[in-house]
Amino acid sequence: MENKGSEIIVRSLENHNVPFIFGIPGAKIDGVFDTLEDHGPQLILARHEQNAAFMAQAIGRLTGEPGVVIATSGPGASNLATGLVTATAEGDPVLALAGQVKRSDLSKLTHQSMDNAALFAPITKYSSEIQDPETLSESIANAYRIAKTAKKGASFLSIPQDVTDGEVKGAAINPLSAPILGAAATEDIHDLIQRIKEAKLPVLLVGMRASGEKETQAIRKLVEKTGLPVVETFQGAGIISRELENHFFGRVGLFRNQPGDMLLKRSDLVLAVGYDPIEYEARNWNAEKDARIVVIDEVPMEIDQYMQPEVELIGSIAKTMENLSEAIDHYELSEDAVHYLTTLQDKLENGNKHVASVEGRVHPLAVIDTLQKKVSDEMTVTVDVGSHYIWMARHFRSYEPRHLLFSNGMQTLGVALPWAISAALVRPNTQIFSISGDGGFLFSAQELETAVRLKQKIIHLIWNDGSYNMVEFQEEMKYDRSSGVHFGPVDFVKYAEAFGAKGLRATSQAELEAAIQEGLHTDGPVIIDIPIDYSDNKELGKTILPDQFY
Repeated sequence: MENKGSEIIVRSLENHNVPFIFGIPGAKIDGVFDTLEDHGPQLILARHEQNAAFMAQAIGRLTGEPGVVIATSGPGASNLATGLVTATAEGDPVLALAGQVKRSDLSKLTHQSMDNAALFAPITKYSSEIQDPETLSESIANAYRIAKTAKKGASFLSIPQDVTDGEVKGAAINPLSAPILGAAATEDIHDLIQRIKEAKLPVLLVGMRASGEKETQAIRKLVEKTGLPVVETFQGAGIISRELENHFFGRVGLFRNQPGDMLLKRSDLVLAVGYDPIEYEARNWNAEKDARIVVIDEVPMEIDQYMQPEVELIGSIAKTMENLSEAIDHYELSEDAVHYLTTLQDKLENGNKHVASVEGRVHPLAVIDTLQKKVSDEMTVTVDVGSHYIWMARHFRSYEPRHLLFSNGMQTLGVALPWAISAALVRPNTQIFSISGDGGFLFSAQELETAVRLKQKIIHLIWNDGSYNMVEFQEEMKYDRSSGVHFGPVDFVKYAEAFGAKGLRATSQAELEAAIQEGLHTDGPVIIDIPIDYSDNKELGKTILPDQFY
């Protein structure tokens, strides 16, 4: 029995247990959309291909399995680029499918003809164009596996229209099991235990690849048994639980001179667990090039002058950490180490002290304080890029992994709302919060219609100051003035209402508390416009080194 290529594509996705597929149709790929009307993953129709790619990326981050995005040829395909480069940089598995002109038109200057595979090759793990309908399923199987293998990232497949519409004799391939990694060698684990015991102040630096469920549980077990202090990267947020909060010493990312940086500098043994340099380059936390570093990861570390590990334990992070926890015994930090860590905890707490807000505006710490009271551990918070991102990363606490999401490798504007939509799909019985500035919000605000259509429980907070503020305050530091950062006002309450969402405005902390409470009791998306008091952003700037502007 023969099937069309489109049927094989959809059956292949079904065989891989793909729950959702995000995208926008077009003539070169509409055969797949026609098939999806009958069976296959749930189609989430987006309002822009870039946002569809962000949604797929969030599925990858939240589940560990590739999120799937589909687009048509030409600009439909090229619009995926920002989402796919973000996914690859930030270790999130994605499978992207894009339509292409017929094979006979590939070398012609014809409508929407371009070299898709070449376009995506530099920004994905795998990029290929399928030339034979019989290879459709095997291509999908391989691209899917490559996307979810460390380092995780995006795979891209370009599919000519006549391949999608062509006849296929073979059956769709069932998914193959991913290779199972073992723990690092026993002798290396015992060597590491000796290093830990000899060190005066060992510290765990936990990153993106340490934030999976199994990895997190293994790290928590080790911290509970040993009391080792922990510093999280932004993508490692939530690895340390509420019960282990006394062992948490902040996050590192963006700018230096935070408590986490101070601890890394003071430590004589840094255990970099699932940490990727793109999260926060070693030159920022090891500027003096004198850190003693041990790597625990699935992949070898990228080496430079600031990152030269003494030992690398390569294998399953979870299994290695479990074996390490089981093998270590009778470990306690020294009195000097405990005293120093106490002073750092004081710095962390003092940094959260609330200050008065300008009349009619809400201070960032007041927003965070209010949000912290309203967000329970099972809720997900997605954060866009901007000044709000710095405040949130430094001060907002999260106690479950991959429940506080940042774009840290690419720092891509516009991710918060699309990520929130995916979080609501994956975690449908929980409240989702997303946060952006007024600039970043309008990068993807059209997806508010998608959230309304899906009747999702999303509360989106807009920190509104009328500018691209993260750029503005850095320009002022460098040039004593800003340029190209101001834009006109938008009534976000009316904007929300125009999409069928609820729109609210909060000009004080009390109003914000009331607005969030109303949002929690609202079915469907809620937008809260918060005139923000960024007068203390210059204090943020004091921690920036000359080579650290973003």
